[in-house]
Amino acid sequence: MRWIRRTYDWVLAWSDSRHARPALFLLAAAEASFFPVPPDVLLMAMCLARPEASLGIAAIALAGSVGGGALGYLVGFGLWQAVSGFFFDWIPGFTPEGFARVQQLFEQYGFLTVFTAGFTPIPYKIITISSGVFGINFVVFLVASVVSRGLRFYLVAGLLRLFGPPVRAWIDRYFNLLSLIFVALLIGGFLVARYLL
Repeated sequence: MRWIRRTYDWVLAWSDSRHARPALFLLAAAEASFFPVPPDVLLMAMCLARPEASLGIAAIALAGSVGGGALGYLVGFGLWQAVSGFFFDWIPGFTPEGFARVQQLFEQYGFLTVFTAGFTPIPYKIITISSGVFGINFVVFLVASVVSRGLRFYLVAGLLRLFGPPVRAWIDRYFNLLSLIFVALLIGGFLVARYLL
């Protein structure tokens, strides 16, 4: 747990630098299209460092995530045949079986499939790329992405804006337990993507 604590302290110290906002945008965009690390940790650290700026920080995460999601959609729509092998071989959560299950979810639930992945720990990139592969209506995809990612990021930012210092003290007090919960949610999201999608 010590390495997680050191990483957390480093992210907190770094989160108020002039590079934090562009890094959050890029991390959110990358997570929505190919990168397995969610932007929530950096979002939280930045909101804890500057609670008064939390809503603007959430807007940066939202813009990056929706932009990255649109990029993922375009990869799925136009380049899937050329890049599918890379994704299946190198990106956690991408399997041919999982893709077939995602197609069934799209056929049954459409908007709710994108919304659920955007709001929960299920790897969002799987849904963004498969939305393009399966030709989901782009406007429906964008609306579901904006609503789900907006709810997720603004909920975190709003809570940290309202309760910043007590939340930070609470995180510090229960850091080890929260780290285990975070890792379990991250692994759980990948397991859901692998075995249930």
